[in-house]
Amino acid sequence: MEEKSRQSMPLEGIRILEYAIYHAGPGCGAILGDLGADVIKIETGEGDPERGWKGIDGNVQFILPNDESLMFHVSNRNKRGICLDLRKENGRAAFLKLIEKTDVFLTNLRHDTKLKLGLDYRTLSRVNPRLIHANVTGYGPEGPLKNLGAYDPAGQARSGMMYASGSKEPTLMHLAVLDQATAIAASHAILTALFVRERRGIGQEVHVSLFSTALWLLHSNLTVAGVLGVDPGLPWDRTKNSPLRNCFRCKGGDWIMGVHHPEKNWWAIFCEATGLTRLLDDPRYSTPDGRQERCAELVGIFDEVFMTKTRDEWIEIFQAREMMFSPVQNIYEVLGDIQALANRYLVEAEVGGIGKVKIPGYPIHFSACSAGTRSMGPGIGEHTDGILKELGYSEAEIAAVKEEAAS
Repeated sequence: MEEKSRQSMPLEGIRILEYAIYHAGPGCGAILGDLGADVIKIETGEGDPERGWKGIDGNVQFILPNDESLMFHVSNRNKRGICLDLRKENGRAAFLKLIEKTDVFLTNLRHDTKLKLGLDYRTLSRVNPRLIHANVTGYGPEGPLKNLGAYDPAGQARSGMMYASGSKEPTLMHLAVLDQATAIAASHAILTALFVRERRGIGQEVHVSLFSTALWLLHSNLTVAGVLGVDPGLPWDRTKNSPLRNCFRCKGGDWIMGVHHPEKNWWAIFCEATGLTRLLDDPRYSTPDGRQERCAELVGIFDEVFMTKTRDEWIEIFQAREMMFSPVQNIYEVLGDIQALANRYLVEAEVGGIGKVKIPGYPIHFSACSAGTRSMGPGIGEHTDGILKELGYSEAEIAAVKEEAAS
């Protein structure tokens, strides 16, 4: 984990009680844990089914040397674990005692399941009126799909995300990209509700869904389509895009991507950097409209030029001129990215059975606080004894709760 800083963490003193599975819900708890909240994860029976999620598509495996799922740890870092059976007397009593001392209850159970278990906002707010009751679902709290479950791919499909990449066929983004975005949106909702409670002294219910988050991510696309009747997610065609907003294959096979607005400020610099100053005197390409009409010609010309140097050589040339070109990196290259390391966007963590590896750090810098991963996911019920002792339970009472949860 990251070295512990002497600075305090933003959410120290805030308790999150989580009863959620897989990533979209638990990922939110992990983010709040990055910020220093005390996140307690409730599990029953065999625990969160994500513990058994071993891979996707038959070729991407998440299994650690100890046979645990790495994805479980991604979703449940920074948490303490407790086993409670909420359907039984002792487990329910312990849960309600925790609710009394909790700032946020986080769940991604379906609407009807929350009602059946008495985990809905109306029930729990009677126990703790200042409670923030945070819900993550597939499609939202209203409408015909409010009780339908969903996973990341379903949210990508219904929202239009699978066409947003510009592919002619639906393309699914891996791995749990929408789940993670939903976790971020849920953390945003919770932090906002905590702020309102500090200002007004009230608790409330907040609701985030995979569907709502996907639509939020596609805010610009949906607005352009709704207002102008234009789909900005049309298939990407390099020959129809300006060379200054395009990608090029370089010598050795690597790609480079450039994006410049407004183009008129950079056209001459681009031609000079690529050794094609002759284009500046060509009347066919002297105006933005002329260049737009002849995009295919220009892209063909620059395709040949970019193949004369490696990606790194081109990056050095463009950076010397403060041009906004970036290498198109694969995921392994990102793990060694000097900019990511310099800003601690990637940090070292100790993963059991493997040793020190790089994982994402917290993406925001605070001048007076610290944030980041402090621990990997807990074992099933790993902290049950300690959490119940904090509630004043005796050894006999703890044993009764644990026996109930195990039966």
